[in-house]
Amino acid sequence: MPALEHLRFDNTYARLPSAFGVRVAPSPLADARLVSVSPEALRLLELEPSEALRPEFVEVMGGARLLPGMAPIAMVYAGHQFGVYVPRLGDGRALLLGEVRTSTGEKWELHLKGAGPTPFSRMGDGRAVLRSTIREYLCGEAMHALGIPTTRALCIIGGSEKVYREEVETGAMLVRLAPSHVRFGTFEYFHHTGQREHVATLADYVLAQHFPHLEGTPDRYARFFEEVAERTARLVAQWQAVGFAHGVLNTDNMSILGLTLDYGPFGFMDEFEPGFICNHSDDFGRYAFDKQPRIALWNLACLAEALMPLITEEEARATLGAFSSRFHAHFLARMREKLGLREARDGDAALFEALLARMAEAHVDYTRFFRALGRFDSSPGAGNTPLRDHFLDREGFDTWAEAYRTRLTAEGSVDAERRERMDRANPKYVLRNYLAQTALLRAQEGDFSEVDRLRAVLSRPFEEQPEHEAYAAAPPSWGRHLAVSCSS
Repeated sequence: MPALEHLRFDNTYARLPSAFGVRVAPSPLADARLVSVSPEALRLLELEPSEALRPEFVEVMGGARLLPGMAPIAMVYAGHQFGVYVPRLGDGRALLLGEVRTSTGEKWELHLKGAGPTPFSRMGDGRAVLRSTIREYLCGEAMHALGIPTTRALCIIGGSEKVYREEVETGAMLVRLAPSHVRFGTFEYFHHTGQREHVATLADYVLAQHFPHLEGTPDRYARFFEEVAERTARLVAQWQAVGFAHGVLNTDNMSILGLTLDYGPFGFMDEFEPGFICNHSDDFGRYAFDKQPRIALWNLACLAEALMPLITEEEARATLGAFSSRFHAHFLARMREKLGLREARDGDAALFEALLARMAEAHVDYTRFFRALGRFDSSPGAGNTPLRDHFLDREGFDTWAEAYRTRLTAEGSVDAERRERMDRANPKYVLRNYLAQTALLRAQEGDFSEVDRLRAVLSRPFEEQPEHEAYAAAPPSWGRHLAVSCSS
């Protein structure tokens, strides 16, 4: 594997016209040091873990030393934030350092968050705080381990610099990786500023880099939009299946590749609650759990408007009109997996909807119950007492359990085999807010061991890990309904 200095950079985005961003040099943190690094993300760059132990690693990843071929740029974009269009956002505290090309031809953008002020900082200091950096670092890697498309978190760089939010906090940097950081809002910026030629420039760039199978086809832009919608539908269905909610689902936080992008406020549900709001700043519940599919569609409509010079209204309407059915098909497939069902049959949607209704009524822990459901005994007369004890209305659960038993019998399900399937679909470990809070509180005291330990546990979410059983526990009383705001 190559050493750090031998990474090959190919900065295609930096070669786009100057309207696409502003060249800015990073502002390193004082007394920069490595807080944590993801070995799995390192391997994406074909780097050995030992490379992260070298002083040069902190210099490069912290922006103090630019490798040959790096071309730091603050990307410009706009976006609808909580439904209100903001005409100019852009990387106000982040820089695209460069694009690494691996020996297999993969491209990974290195994006440094907390890199200091840029022309898009809007009077801000351009810094990130340690607590938000830890949350994004842990969640990016946890989502990947769950099989959900996401940006990856390479490492956290800490330092002695203080930053001012609601209170004085410690500054930090996060290096994240993704094939692309182009957003819905990137297209919106050029559309709403009347730079229609750059809408086409951006679309052609994205197609060449990430949708090469569409290049040269007469309807390539319409098919591109359709694929973005498909990826978005699948992504939100995957979120919903694990009980995850994105707290700031603005168009500037929507990836054109269907990746989970920008972990500000987010949350994995503890008790199942359809109207779960993970963002303390979301006063009206715009991004509540049960509204996320609809918001994704709304955001796609904003993207469609930006693409209108390239696609027809009929093409846009056709793709948008198919979104709900696409989402529900993906969601139903995920829920069948969670219930251990091998076949698709009529009545499956009603079966899991009835279960979710009973779970909501009884405030059942979402992750723990679905993991436990793999132990369901489908033999006639089995009481399944451990499962029914999750519910106040035990007889109501018994009614559902009988319908579930009948469904399993109809497809000849074998309990032992079903349990193996369900354990591969229902994680035991997710990044609950109280786990993240514990890790970041210790980190703020200078102890980063819990960050590393938690990342390692979450990298194997479907395994039993008996030595880490405590990480699968329901939240303690202090850890329930923790508030996470946009300032996080």
